[in-house]
Amino acid sequence: MTFSKESIRIDPAAETERIVHGLRRVVRGEMKRAGGVVGISGGVDSAVVLALAVRAFGPERVVALIMPEKDSEPVSAQLAQQLAAIFGMVPVVEEITGALEGLRCYQRRDDAVRRVFPEYDPISGCKMKIGLPLNLLDKDTFNAFMLTIVAPDGRVSTKPLPAAEFLQIVAASNLKQRTRMEVLYYHAELRNFAVVGTTNKNEHDQGFFVKYGDGGVDVMTIGHLYKSQIYQLAEYLQVPEAIRRRPPTTDTYSAPCDQTEFFFRMPFEMLDVLWHAWETQVPPAAVAAAMGLTESQVGMAFNDFARKRRATEYLRLPPVSLH
Repeated sequence: MTFSKESIRIDPAAETERIVHGLRRVVRGEMKRAGGVVGISGGVDSAVVLALAVRAFGPERVVALIMPEKDSEPVSAQLAQQLAAIFGMVPVVEEITGALEGLRCYQRRDDAVRRVFPEYDPISGCKMKIGLPLNLLDKDTFNAFMLTIVAPDGRVSTKPLPAAEFLQIVAASNLKQRTRMEVLYYHAELRNFAVVGTTNKNEHDQGFFVKYGDGGVDVMTIGHLYKSQIYQLAEYLQVPEAIRRRPPTTDTYSAPCDQTEFFFRMPFEMLDVLWHAWETQVPPAAVAAAMGLTESQVGMAFNDFARKRRATEYLRLPPVSLH
């Protein structure tokens, strides 16, 4: 097949039927579970997975779980509530701020931030986020994270993030995803249900997930689908337009931070086509011609994909048995 921007188009109806059948076969047939628990965030991935789970099991055998914490954007819970209502469901809301405070999640993170920005004061309303440079196709750069703080008056300051502080901020922040997974499994085990995962192919294959957090599920529902394909399913499944139009966000840091600036470094409609070309070994010249890019730009994207795969391989490894 000739490579083009349309190479990642799917048949949403056929893919929906395939996933729904797979959920029934795996969850009911193999795992002997009666239904599924889905963590919903107001984002498109969890919305699609909830719609698929409801088709597979019926709304009475699906739990829609909302798990906000103090850094969550209020609109996230609002959209999640609206989504559940569309399916005639009353979501379960579990506020996890107290658990995270008990684990010193915010304190550990903020201690690291203050080593870079001593003036950082979250009590006064100062906010923070980390992210990667957005110039991926302009300059072949390594994935070196930057730390940004936003003062109460709106002033923005950004500095390179040293390795020790980066590791501490990420380790502390990952307590959020792992706490949510604990809550998901509580509700799943309470009902003899399975935890139905919401991680997509972009997140899983490039390492944008937390091991034993959002990666620790019973079934990977959409882990084979690019983000662009998730949007195709969302339209077919009639996910509310407000969710489909919302920029994908990390919803992890106190300052707003979308997934492009945090990790992926380019829009999904471009990233997914380039990544598909890299995975299927399409010659860079053919990719450049199809996408209106230079071969150098294609090469920079391919290098970024390869580096992220290598750097995050540990996350995808199962527990190793030493026998």
